[in-house]
Amino acid sequence: MATREVTRPSAPATPPAGRRTSVQRTKLWGTLLALPTAWIVGFFVSSMVIVVLLSFGRTQRDGRPVFGTRLTNYDALWNEVYLRLFLRSLTYAVVTTLICALIAFPVAYAIALHGGRFKSVLIAAIVVPFFASYLIRMYAWSALLSDDGVVNSALRKAGLGGVQFLNTPYAVIGGLVYGYVVFMILPVYASLERMDLSLIEAGKDLYHGPLRTFFSVTLPATRAGLFGGMLLVFLPALGDFVSAQLLGGPKTYMIGNLIQQQFLEGQNWPLGSAMTVAMMIGLTVLMVIYLRATTTRNREQA
Repeated sequence: MATREVTRPSAPATPPAGRRTSVQRTKLWGTLLALPTAWIVGFFVSSMVIVVLLSFGRTQRDGRPVFGTRLTNYDALWNEVYLRLFLRSLTYAVVTTLICALIAFPVAYAIALHGGRFKSVLIAAIVVPFFASYLIRMYAWSALLSDDGVVNSALRKAGLGGVQFLNTPYAVIGGLVYGYVVFMILPVYASLERMDLSLIEAGKDLYHGPLRTFFSVTLPATRAGLFGGMLLVFLPALGDFVSAQLLGGPKTYMIGNLIQQQFLEGQNWPLGSAMTVAMMIGLTVLMVIYLRATTTRNREQA
């Protein structure tokens, strides 16, 4: 009688050590990212959902906001006063962005290409002062530019008389530039740092001049960093309210000041939420346009 040979199932192959390490590393990163992800979803996303839902609500006689399904708050945004404030905020943000670009590019260019071994020190010297609170820095500007401040006192001692700085658009824009210029310097510096310097030398041979070389070689090569910095400056500058409140006045108030008033002084949270949502939609559209333009440009270069 023939003996049947019993085939035993083979033991599962042991994954290589490198693969086990990769899997363990992936699980570790997943665990580390779980907490901040839950934090963002639980607080940031949920708060945005509450703001959106509240924008359709109303305010009761006792001042308490309640949810609803009305579009009254969005219809109120077409008020002439609100539109004028938004256009003023847009103008201030655009001017701030352009001035920051004009300041940031020469500074980043000098550090990246001529800073030598002091690059890190120079960047630190620019960044460290911005570790202080934005509110404190605006208070400092207010003290410097007030009628009895340091600047006007020095002008009077020099026999030049006093100059009104506060409560002017120039003071507000100056505060915005000072508050956000570092967000323009860093991405431009990073683009210049990654740039192949041989391109500049080749550009000088081809275009025979530093100005034409800059516009034909340097600027296109650092366009991504410049556009990124412009976006990082424009978005917060458009919604800023601290600079206009401390350095300006009612004639220089921005849309951010109006939103703050609706939440704190006017006790009209639904209207303030509608303003916030409308501004967020506009900023999101700008962000999408920027990302699509950047993606298209990278594909063309590839």
